Amino acid sequence: MGDTKRIAVCDDEAAIADLVVQLLSQGGFEARAFYAAPDLLTATAHDPFDLVVLDIMMPGMDGFACCREIRRTSSVPIIFLTAKDEEVDKVVGFELGADDYVVKPFKPRELVARVRARLRRTSAAAASAGEDVNVLEARGIAVDENAYQATLHGEPLSLTPKEFAILGCLLRAKGRPVASRDLFEAVWGEEANAQSNNTVMVHIRHLRKKLAAIDSSQELIETVWGVGYKLG
Repeated sequence: MGDTKRIAVCDDEAAIADLVVQLLSQGGFEARAFYAAPDLLTATAHDPFDLVVLDIMMPGMDGFACCREIRRTSSVPIIFLTAKDEEVDKVVGFELGADDYVVKPFKPRELVARVRARLRRTSAAAASAGEDVNVLEARGIAVDENAYQATLHGEPLSLTPKEFAILGCLLRAKGRPVASRDLFEAVWGEEANAQSNNTVMVHIRHLRKKLAAIDSSQELIETVWGVGYKLG
């Protein structure tokens, strides 16, 4: 039982939260339902989960605010499960650090499959992080993937998990352009789609702002039109 993954499910509609918990339990996970975001945050602060399934439209603190709070201290995988299917909502969700986005009504087998896939990617990333990895450096930027630290001119950068991964990809390219599609597939771990370019663009914009807050004298991440991005 020690290897059983623990999943938190948060939805103000108890029937949906309980159904998802039942599906995940049948799939071999240890799942627990929460019906309000503050209750989830309180629980995760004392007893972290391996993955969070999170609704967006909840009274009081909504899923976006809850995701933002979780990302202040944790890189736990987050899957939004919501009736909000507008592209802008998906972009906001990914921008806040969500790892996947499932629209209601959902197919039970697909949801469980997505949970399994996300946990596999997380385990693979953790295994890679356990290997000896040199610090990636260029243009005053340094990324230590083992220590999960990034700096510019020695000043710490406060990055989301996605921003950290994008910066690592660009550093490994050593000045060569990286296609938006390749960035999306490497960082999000799934096949690029019609929205992926926009998702990457949003994260690049925020990453540029954080770099510029330390050094605004140069454009460290350049856009290569029709291709993607590279370190300048």
